[in-house]
Amino acid sequence: MTTVSVKIRPLGDRVVVKPLSSETVTKSGIVLPDTAKEKPQEGEILAVGPGKVHDNGKRTSLEVSVGQKVLFAKYAGSEVKLDGEEYLILRESDIMGIVE
Repeated sequence: MTTVSVKIRPLGDRVVVKPLSSETVTKSGIVLPDTAKEKPQEGEILAVGPGKVHDNGKRTSLEVSVGQKVLFAKYAGSEVKLDGEEYLILRESDIMGIVE
C-alpha cells in the first residue's frame, strides 16, 4: 500500500476517494479518447471523516477505512482538483461496496 499525503480532511460521514483510472484501450485494441470514457466507479479511500452525528449527539463511526478500494455510484460526490490531482469527496452512503 502506498501512502499518499492528502491535504483534505473530510467532515462528518464523508470520505476522500482517489478514482482509479479506467482503461484507455479496449480489449480489441481501440484507443478511447477522454470524451468517450465512462466515469470511474472504483477508487481508493485516502481519508475518512470522524462519522455522522445523530440527533441524540452520538457519533457513528464509518464502516470504511483508509486504503480500502471501494465501488461508488457513477455520479456521486463532488469532484475536487488539488495540486493537479483529482479527488472525489462523497458520503459513506454513496459507497456501494468494498472491493476485496
